[in-house]
Amino acid sequence: MDLYAEFCRHTADLTPDLTPDTGLLVAFSGGLDSTVLLALAARLAREQGRAVRALHIAHGLQAAAEDWPAHCAQVAASFGIICQTVRVQVALGPRVSLEAAARDARYAALAEAMQPGEILLTGHHLDDQAETLLLALKRGAGVAGLSAMPMRKSFGPGQQWRPLLACSRQQLEAFAREQGLHWVEDPSNADDDFDRNFLRNRILPPLLQQWPSFNRTLARSAELCAEQVELALELAEQDLPGLLNPAGGLSITGLQSLSRARRNNVLRHWLQRHHIHSSRSQLQAIWQELALARADAVPEVRLGQACIRRYQGSLYLPNEQAQPKPLASLNAGEWLHCGAGRLRLSPVTAGADLIANLDPEQLHIAFQLPGLRARPAGRSGSRPLKKLWQEYGIPPWQRPNIPLLMQGSELVAAIGLFVCKDYTPNPEQAGWQLEWEAE
Repeated sequence: MDLYAEFCRHTADLTPDLTPDTGLLVAFSGGLDSTVLLALAARLAREQGRAVRALHIAHGLQAAAEDWPAHCAQVAASFGIICQTVRVQVALGPRVSLEAAARDARYAALAEAMQPGEILLTGHHLDDQAETLLLALKRGAGVAGLSAMPMRKSFGPGQQWRPLLACSRQQLEAFAREQGLHWVEDPSNADDDFDRNFLRNRILPPLLQQWPSFNRTLARSAELCAEQVELALELAEQDLPGLLNPAGGLSITGLQSLSRARRNNVLRHWLQRHHIHSSRSQLQAIWQELALARADAVPEVRLGQACIRRYQGSLYLPNEQAQPKPLASLNAGEWLHCGAGRLRLSPVTAGADLIANLDPEQLHIAFQLPGLRARPAGRSGSRPLKKLWQEYGIPPWQRPNIPLLMQGSELVAAIGLFVCKDYTPNPEQAGWQLEWEAE
């Protein structure tokens, strides 16, 4: 097997339109995998005339590692590449393994060091993929976990590539010896107390001896699981828009119309859009304790720092971080931040949201004013805002964060919800366009 040809093929497959200006950043530990990766990336960079650099992350977890930055700098220099060392502090916490903490610190440093559009190359290989899938099985992971590591993903200000993912460690070692490469051996790799080391040292060798293609078979299973993840995502993106109300709530009645598997799929996707990852038991708790609670209950379920609530037949994820910021006046054409989001008033000749004879400097943004009444466009009479919030299905915890566009003591618009009748122009009239982007 020509490892360099394989490397080039996977690189081309990852991004066919890779430009000469795209830089490469190699995560360089000094071990076998990353040393082979650096050698291949250096050759590719020379042939394509692109920039490549290396970054060594020093965790400071063992005495043997103190010599590694100098080794990495020397090896990188032999390829004409500069290697920078970044030292990190590994923060341990409850229920966080040393492996996971070191990985988090490493990737945080790599993301911070990346330049916009740069490609991060990491030396994960076929055996790593097999280990990752077996660890996912040990945790009882679903198809997302069993899809293991993708060849490419968005990362930091650019992307992360794993161009050696189809190559075994045996192939990497044969290439390294053939090329006369020198690498360091991490003493901690012999410690079977770490789950990944236990699999690598005790479990995979006899499996590969019995079934030489076992790692490739596992990788194929991971690819099939990744396809199922893509299908589940596509289905969730089809289902979700029809279940959301204007306030961002997820309809319980709509969820009840789906099969259990499809309901869990869209619930999981909805949570992930808010950067919340849930287990199967947590999804069950959301459904049993929130969705199926009695109508007059005000239940909530906590997932870490997040709190999921129910209101008027919908599930919500309240944004507890929003801090309303009143604005004394508005400047035409400028995006203005008011804590709960940002807004902009721009003059338009047709299709306006607000009548033309408004002076932005005479307008202001307020929050949660008591005693206000409003008559939204299309309504026959005015009503207290409290009643309108209920009609619009606005949960109580969202109401303090609704920006109120005021002219003096008169309500012009509840931004993101309605414009009052007296300030609504005819469709073809000139006036002001009101743009709103919620936090």
